[in-house]
Amino acid sequence: MEELGQLPIAIIAVVILFFLFIFFYFVPVGLWIAARAAGVRIRIVSDLVGMRLRRVNPNVIVNGQVSATKAGLTVVTPDLEAHYLAGGNVLRVVNALIAADKAKIDLNFQRAAAIDLAGRDVLDAVQVSVNPRVITTTRISAVALDGVELIATVRITVRANINRLVGGAGEETILARVGEGIISAIGASETYEDVLENPDIISKTVLDRGLDAGTAYEILSIDIADVNVGKNIGAELQAEQAEADLVVAQAKAEERRAMAVARKQEMTANVQDRRARVVEAEASVPRAVAAAFREGNLTS
Repeated sequence: MEELGQLPIAIIAVVILFFLFIFFYFVPVGLWIAARAAGVRIRIVSDLVGMRLRRVNPNVIVNGQVSATKAGLTVVTPDLEAHYLAGGNVLRVVNALIAADKAKIDLNFQRAAAIDLAGRDVLDAVQVSVNPRVITTTRISAVALDGVELIATVRITVRANINRLVGGAGEETILARVGEGIISAIGASETYEDVLENPDIISKTVLDRGLDAGTAYEILSIDIADVNVGKNIGAELQAEQAEADLVVAQAKAEERRAMAVARKQEMTANVQDRRARVVEAEASVPRAVAAAFREGNLTS
Protein backbone atom coordinates (compact mmCIF):
# COMPACT_ATOMS: atom_id res chain seq x y z
CA MET A 1 0.00 0.00 0.00
CA GLU A 2 2.88 2.37 0.81
CA GLU A 3 4.39 1.68 -2.64
CA LEU A 4 1.06 2.53 -4.28
CA GLY A 5 0.97 5.75 -2.28
CA GLN A 6 4.47 6.76 -3.37
CA LEU A 7 3.77 6.11 -7.08
CA PRO A 8 1.50 9.15 -7.64
CA ILE A 9 4.02 11.36 -5.81
CA ALA A 10 6.80 10.29 -8.22
CA ILE A 11 4.58 10.96 -11.23
CA ILE A 12 3.66 14.36 -9.87
CA ALA A 13 7.36 15.19 -9.32
CA VAL A 14 8.19 14.21 -12.92
CA VAL A 15 5.32 16.29 -14.26
CA ILE A 16 6.42 19.27 -12.18
CA LEU A 17 10.01 18.96 -13.42
CA PHE A 18 8.77 18.71 -16.99
CA PHE A 19 6.66 21.86 -16.67
CA LEU A 20 9.55 23.68 -14.98
CA PHE A 21 11.82 22.73 -17.87
CA ILE A 22 9.26 23.98 -20.42
CA PHE A 23 8.74 27.17 -18.43
CA PHE A 24 12.42 28.04 -18.13
CA TYR A 25 12.99 27.10 -21.76
CA PHE A 26 10.37 29.53 -23.03
CA VAL A 27 10.98 32.02 -20.23
CA PRO A 28 14.78 32.32 -19.88
CA VAL A 29 14.74 34.20 -16.59
CA GLY A 30 18.49 33.90 -16.16
CA LEU A 31 19.11 35.48 -19.53
CA TRP A 32 16.73 38.31 -18.69
CA ILE A 33 18.55 38.93 -15.42
CA ALA A 34 21.92 39.02 -17.20
CA ALA A 35 20.58 41.46 -19.80
CA ARG A 36 19.12 43.77 -17.19
CA ALA A 37 22.38 43.69 -15.25
CA ALA A 38 24.21 44.81 -18.41
CA GLY A 39 21.81 47.67 -18.96
CA VAL A 40 19.91 46.10 -21.86
CA ARG A 41 16.20 46.87 -21.80
CA ILE A 42 14.40 43.67 -22.73
CA ARG A 43 11.05 42.21 -21.77
CA ILE A 44 10.45 38.63 -20.76
CA VAL A 45 7.20 37.82 -22.52
CA SER A 46 7.11 39.98 -25.63
CA ASP A 47 10.85 39.71 -26.34
CA LEU A 48 12.37 36.54 -24.90
CA VAL A 49 9.29 34.31 -25.13
CA GLY A 50 8.47 35.81 -28.52
CA MET A 51 11.96 34.90 -29.75
CA ARG A 52 11.36 31.27 -28.79
CA LEU A 53 8.07 31.27 -30.66
CA ARG A 54 9.71 32.91 -33.70
CA ARG A 55 12.47 30.29 -33.60
CA VAL A 56 15.14 32.83 -32.78
CA ASN A 57 17.92 31.92 -30.37
CA PRO A 58 17.56 34.50 -27.56
CA ASN A 59 21.11 33.83 -26.33
CA VAL A 60 22.54 35.14 -29.62
CA ILE A 61 20.33 38.22 -29.67
CA VAL A 62 20.86 39.11 -26.01
CA ASN A 63 24.62 38.52 -26.15
CA GLY A 64 24.83 40.75 -29.23
CA GLN A 65 22.85 43.50 -27.50
CA VAL A 66 24.97 43.22 -24.36
CA SER A 67 28.20 43.54 -26.39
CA ALA A 68 26.85 46.53 -28.34
CA THR A 69 25.56 48.26 -25.20
CA LYS A 70 28.85 47.81 -23.36
CA ALA A 71 30.64 49.33 -26.40
CA GLY A 72 28.31 52.34 -26.39
CA LEU A 73 26.37 51.33 -29.51
CA THR A 74 22.62 51.19 -29.95
CA VAL A 75 21.27 48.15 -31.77
CA VAL A 76 17.56 47.40 -31.73
CA THR A 77 16.24 43.90 -31.17
CA PRO A 78 14.08 43.65 -34.34
CA ASP A 79 17.13 44.33 -36.54
CA LEU A 80 19.11 41.60 -34.83
CA GLU A 81 16.22 39.15 -35.10
CA ALA A 82 15.67 39.94 -38.78
CA HIS A 83 19.34 39.38 -39.53
CA TYR A 84 19.31 36.10 -37.57
CA LEU A 85 16.24 34.84 -39.46
CA ALA A 86 17.91 35.82 -42.77
CA GLY A 87 20.76 33.45 -41.96
CA GLY A 88 23.29 36.08 -40.92
CA ASN A 89 25.94 35.92 -38.23
CA VAL A 90 24.59 38.33 -35.61
CA LEU A 91 27.58 38.26 -33.26
CA ARG A 92 30.00 38.73 -36.15
CA VAL A 93 28.10 41.80 -37.32
CA VAL A 94 27.97 43.28 -33.82
CA ASN A 95 31.70 42.72 -33.32
CA ALA A 96 32.36 44.37 -36.69
CA LEU A 97 30.29 47.39 -35.65
CA ILE A 98 32.27 47.65 -32.41
CA ALA A 99 35.61 47.39 -34.24
CA ALA A 100 34.51 49.98 -36.82
CA ASP A 101 33.37 52.38 -34.10
CA LYS A 102 36.70 52.10 -32.29
CA ALA A 103 38.56 52.70 -35.56
CA LYS A 104 36.37 55.70 -36.49
CA ILE A 105 35.04 53.93 -39.60
CA ASP A 106 31.58 54.90 -40.81
CA LEU A 107 29.66 51.62 -40.71
CA ASN A 108 26.01 51.21 -39.76
CA PHE A 109 24.07 48.05 -38.99
CA GLN A 110 22.28 47.88 -42.34
CA ARG A 111 25.53 48.00 -44.33
CA ALA A 112 27.26 45.54 -42.03
CA ALA A 113 24.31 43.14 -42.28
CA ALA A 114 24.30 43.46 -46.09
CA ILE A 115 28.03 42.68 -46.22
CA ASP A 116 27.51 39.65 -43.98
CA LEU A 117 24.58 38.34 -46.04
CA ALA A 118 26.64 38.83 -49.22
CA GLY A 119 28.94 36.09 -47.97
CA ARG A 120 31.86 38.25 -46.87
CA ASP A 121 33.44 38.28 -43.45
CA VAL A 122 32.47 41.76 -42.28
CA LEU A 123 34.66 41.64 -39.17
CA ASP A 124 37.68 40.61 -41.23
CA ALA A 125 36.88 43.41 -43.69
CA VAL A 126 36.91 45.98 -40.91
CA GLN A 127 40.19 44.60 -39.59
CA VAL A 128 41.76 44.72 -43.07
CA SER A 129 40.48 48.26 -43.44
CA VAL A 130 42.35 49.21 -40.26
CA ASN A 131 45.40 46.98 -40.77
CA PRO A 132 46.16 46.50 -44.49
CA ARG A 133 46.79 42.96 -45.66
CA VAL A 134 49.76 41.78 -47.73
CA ILE A 135 48.96 39.35 -50.56
CA THR A 136 51.85 37.47 -52.13
CA THR A 137 51.46 36.34 -55.72
CA THR A 138 52.69 33.07 -57.10
CA ARG A 139 55.77 32.97 -59.37
CA ILE A 140 54.82 34.96 -62.48
CA SER A 141 56.73 34.23 -65.69
CA ALA A 142 57.10 36.83 -68.44
CA VAL A 143 59.43 37.39 -71.40
CA ALA A 144 61.18 40.67 -72.25
CA LEU A 145 61.60 41.91 -75.82
CA ASP A 146 65.08 40.35 -76.04
CA GLY A 147 63.56 36.92 -75.50
CA VAL A 148 64.84 36.31 -71.95
CA GLU A 149 62.37 34.98 -69.39
CA LEU A 150 61.98 36.66 -65.99
CA ILE A 151 60.23 35.03 -63.03
CA ALA A 152 58.88 37.54 -60.50
CA THR A 153 57.18 37.32 -57.11
CA VAL A 154 55.19 40.34 -55.96
CA ARG A 155 53.72 41.45 -52.63
CA ILE A 156 50.51 43.47 -52.86
CA THR A 157 49.42 45.59 -49.90
CA VAL A 158 45.65 46.09 -49.93
CA ARG A 159 43.11 47.77 -47.70
CA ALA A 160 39.45 46.77 -47.61
CA ASN A 161 37.01 49.27 -49.08
CA ILE A 162 33.88 49.04 -46.94
CA ASN A 163 31.75 50.82 -49.53
CA ARG A 164 32.59 48.28 -52.24
CA LEU A 165 32.39 45.06 -50.25
CA VAL A 166 28.91 44.34 -51.61
CA GLY A 167 29.29 43.60 -55.31
CA GLY A 168 33.05 44.20 -55.44
CA ALA A 169 35.53 41.62 -56.71
CA GLY A 170 37.77 39.76 -54.27
CA GLU A 171 41.43 38.91 -53.86
CA GLU A 172 41.42 36.53 -56.83
CA THR A 173 40.64 39.41 -59.19
CA ILE A 174 43.40 41.55 -57.64
CA LEU A 175 45.93 38.73 -58.13
CA ALA A 176 44.82 38.12 -61.72
CA ARG A 177 45.00 41.80 -62.67
CA VAL A 178 48.38 42.33 -61.03
CA GLY A 179 49.75 39.22 -62.73
CA GLU A 180 48.52 40.49 -66.09
CA GLY A 181 50.09 43.89 -65.42
CA ILE A 182 53.45 42.34 -64.50
CA ILE A 183 53.52 40.26 -67.67
CA SER A 184 52.69 43.35 -69.73
CA ALA A 185 55.32 45.50 -67.99
CA ILE A 186 58.09 42.94 -68.45
CA GLY A 187 57.00 42.25 -72.01
CA ALA A 188 57.34 45.97 -72.85
CA SER A 189 60.95 46.13 -71.55
CA GLU A 190 63.69 46.20 -74.18
CA THR A 191 65.97 43.82 -72.30
CA TYR A 192 65.72 41.75 -69.16
CA GLU A 193 68.64 43.77 -67.76
CA ASP A 194 66.45 46.89 -67.70
CA VAL A 195 64.04 45.14 -65.35
CA LEU A 196 66.81 43.78 -63.13
CA GLU A 197 68.38 47.23 -62.85
CA ASN A 198 65.07 48.99 -62.10
CA PRO A 199 62.52 46.51 -60.73
CA ASP A 200 60.34 49.43 -59.62
CA ILE A 201 59.44 49.84 -63.29
CA ILE A 202 57.05 46.94 -62.82
CA SER A 203 55.39 48.28 -59.68
CA LYS A 204 54.99 51.81 -61.06
CA THR A 205 53.56 50.55 -64.34
CA VAL A 206 51.07 48.27 -62.59
CA LEU A 207 50.01 50.86 -60.02
CA ASP A 208 49.28 53.45 -62.71
CA ARG A 209 46.67 51.16 -64.26
CA GLY A 210 44.18 51.42 -61.40
CA LEU A 211 43.78 47.67 -61.07
CA ASP A 212 41.65 47.96 -57.92
CA ALA A 213 38.71 49.49 -59.81
CA GLY A 214 35.52 47.54 -59.16
CA THR A 215 37.08 45.45 -56.40
CA ALA A 216 36.47 45.34 -52.65
CA TYR A 217 40.04 46.45 -51.98
CA GLU A 218 42.26 49.46 -52.48
CA ILE A 219 45.81 48.71 -53.62
CA LEU A 220 48.23 50.69 -51.47
CA SER A 221 51.52 49.42 -52.87
CA ILE A 222 53.02 46.76 -55.11
CA ASP A 223 56.50 45.62 -54.12
CA ILE A 224 58.75 43.28 -56.07
CA ALA A 225 59.80 40.55 -53.66
CA ASP A 226 62.03 38.57 -56.04
CA VAL A 227 63.06 38.54 -59.71
CA ASN A 228 64.97 35.64 -61.26
CA VAL A 229 66.27 35.08 -64.77
CA GLY A 230 64.76 32.04 -66.44
CA LYS A 231 65.29 30.56 -69.87
CA ASN A 232 66.35 32.38 -73.02
CA ILE A 233 63.08 31.80 -74.77
CA GLY A 234 64.12 33.80 -77.84
CA ALA A 235 67.27 31.74 -78.39
CA GLU A 236 65.36 28.51 -77.90
CA LEU A 237 62.75 29.60 -80.41
CA GLN A 238 65.45 30.55 -82.92
CA ALA A 239 67.17 27.20 -82.43
CA GLU A 240 63.88 25.37 -82.87
CA GLN A 241 63.14 27.43 -85.98
CA ALA A 242 66.59 26.69 -87.39
CA GLU A 243 66.10 22.99 -86.74
CA ALA A 244 62.70 23.12 -88.40
CA ASP A 245 64.19 24.94 -91.41
CA LEU A 246 66.92 22.29 -91.63
CA VAL A 247 64.33 19.51 -91.62
CA VAL A 248 62.39 21.30 -94.37
CA ALA A 249 65.56 21.80 -96.44
CA GLN A 250 66.48 18.14 -96.04
CA ALA A 251 63.01 17.12 -97.10
CA LYS A 252 63.18 19.34 -100.17
CA ALA A 253 66.67 17.99 -101.04
CA GLU A 254 65.39 14.44 -100.70
CA GLU A 255 62.48 15.34 -102.91
CA ARG A 256 64.82 16.75 -105.58
CA ARG A 257 67.04 13.68 -105.35
CA ALA A 258 64.06 11.39 -105.74
CA MET A 259 62.90 13.37 -108.77
CA ALA A 260 66.38 13.16 -110.29
CA VAL A 261 66.47 9.41 -109.78
CA ALA A 262 63.01 9.12 -111.32
CA ARG A 263 64.09 11.14 -114.36
CA LYS A 264 67.22 9.02 -114.77
CA GLN A 265 65.19 5.84 -114.58
CA GLU A 266 62.77 7.25 -117.11
CA MET A 267 65.61 8.17 -119.49
CA THR A 268 67.14 4.70 -119.09
CA ALA A 269 63.80 3.12 -119.86
CA ASN A 270 63.46 5.26 -123.00
CA VAL A 271 66.94 4.26 -124.22
CA GLN A 272 66.20 0.61 -123.63
CA ASP A 273 62.92 0.97 -125.49
CA ARG A 274 64.66 2.54 -128.48
CA ARG A 275 67.29 -0.21 -128.45
CA ALA A 276 64.58 -2.84 -128.44
CA ARG A 277 62.92 -1.21 -131.41
CA VAL A 278 66.26 -1.16 -133.33
CA VAL A 279 66.86 -4.83 -132.58
CA GLU A 280 63.33 -5.63 -133.65
CA ALA A 281 63.86 -3.66 -136.85
CA GLU A 282 67.17 -5.44 -137.55
CA ALA A 283 65.52 -8.81 -136.99
CA SER A 284 62.82 -8.00 -139.57
CA VAL A 285 65.36 -7.29 -142.36
CA PRO A 286 66.27 -10.96 -143.16
CA ARG A 287 62.58 -11.89 -143.20
CA ALA A 288 61.91 -9.12 -145.68
CA VAL A 289 64.77 -10.22 -147.92
CA ALA A 290 63.59 -13.84 -147.88
CA ALA A 291 60.07 -12.80 -148.73
CA ALA A 292 61.38 -10.75 -151.66
CA PHE A 293 63.28 -13.77 -153.00
CA ARG A 294 60.21 -15.94 -152.79
CA GLU A 295 58.12 -13.42 -154.61
CA GLY A 296 60.76 -12.88 -157.27
CA ASN A 297 61.10 -9.27 -156.49
CA LEU A 298 64.78 -9.63 -155.74
CA THR A 299 67.30 -11.22 -158.22
CA SER A 300 70.76 -12.37 -157.44
